[in-house]
Amino acid sequence: MIKIELQRNSNGMISALHVSGHSGTAAKGRDIVCAGISVLAQAAVVGISEYLRREVEYSIDPGGDLKLKLKGDPDDLTEAVLETVRLGFAGVAEASPGAVRITTKGCPPASC
Repeated sequence: MIKIELQRNSNGMISALHVSGHSGTAAKGRDIVCAGISVLAQAAVVGISEYLRREVEYSIDPGGDLKLKLKGDPDDLTEAVLETVRLGFAGVAEASPGAVRITTKGCPPASC
């Protein structure tokens, strides 16, 4: 199972994410669920660090583990990127029940 953990700050904005595991829906290297989640997660890293030029801490392990943490506070632009990625994760999870689990730590947007 692919596990995705999102971290929200006190304003409900996403400040970090961690993706780990494999879906187990196909052989390694041919798993479209893993590929989709990986592309979304890596797009977040590139979008925030290269396009928005925000400072991030990140690591990408060849085994499938990706961590991303904003060095500064989230803003409207980083939130747009990370919420878009979250929606993409949710779409993949909906299309592949049992292969992806998304959890959120911190303050959910509606209750901050």
